[in-house]
Amino acid sequence: MVRVILVVLIVFGQIKLSHAELPEGTKRVDFFGYQDCVALENDVARVVLCHQAGGRVLEYSLNGKNVIYLNPKDAGVSGTNGSGMTGGRFDIGPEHIIPRRNLLWAGAWEAEITGPYSARLTSQFDPATGVRLTREFTLSPESTELKVVQTIHNESDEQKPWCHWSRTFAVGRGIVLLPLEGFSKYPNSYVMGEGRGLLHFRPEDPMITIRGNYLEITGPPQFPKLGMDSTAGWFTYLSPNDLLFTKRFRVDPNDVYNEVAGLTTSIWYPDNEMVELEPIGPRQLTSPGESASYAEIWYLDEMDFVKPGEQADIQKIEDRVRAHGIELSR
Repeated sequence: MVRVILVVLIVFGQIKLSHAELPEGTKRVDFFGYQDCVALENDVARVVLCHQAGGRVLEYSLNGKNVIYLNPKDAGVSGTNGSGMTGGRFDIGPEHIIPRRNLLWAGAWEAEITGPYSARLTSQFDPATGVRLTREFTLSPESTELKVVQTIHNESDEQKPWCHWSRTFAVGRGIVLLPLEGFSKYPNSYVMGEGRGLLHFRPEDPMITIRGNYLEITGPPQFPKLGMDSTAGWFTYLSPNDLLFTKRFRVDPNDVYNEVAGLTTSIWYPDNEMVELEPIGPRQLTSPGESASYAEIWYLDEMDFVKPGEQADIQKIEDRVRAHGIELSR
């Protein structure tokens, strides 16, 4: 007679399966000063999620190389003062309209492994915005493809106009390549925030150029906050640790984009340490009890960083992007 023994651990009042019983492609790990983080991994890629503070990504790596920027001062930081906490961040907007939401940005979330290579993070209810957020993460069993779905749950007694706002901090000193697709409202295909509420609609900066069909950002500009209204639905970032980080997301020109100046994408490049890569979703009107979701898909590829005096190889980058099933327009 064979006995089957199910081992359970009680952590923070919750019962969970032991590491040996977890679904394929999932683990519980200690990482960056946080205990019991959820990890999704296959033979080439690994994703580590932080539910203890802010519901964020601490690692998105290919063959051990992490593209996510983590400030060492943020290790193990928790609390709801809203400061610090680098990593693969997500948020809701519009940036200049939505109330402060420290419970969502820096508060504790719940973590749940939902199946093979998949997990869910769930926020607390945030009275300031009237919503609760869930973030679903699914890693491909065989590649670096990571699907992230953020859902806004309206638990208030009034309609809410919030939008998806992705805020991924990646390692700095890299190159952004964003395809220019659709009719742009901006004379130079982007706008630049100059602080004090000023938005420059015809900026020029030596770090920002147009090469063919692409807006290229090669380093920190004079003012770090940039906005674009491209309808391509993807962009990519070549990092100095030889990774090509591509984000894919839905853009529909018929939707209402309620971020300032109707942005579909923003790049914040404050210094050489990090860059913030920000797909921005359309307005998602939700009535009490309703929910709205928005997805983005991430990819990582190995690619040598450019040598001094050279430019990024656009043809090579396009080949990698096409390999992920992304159609390129001309």
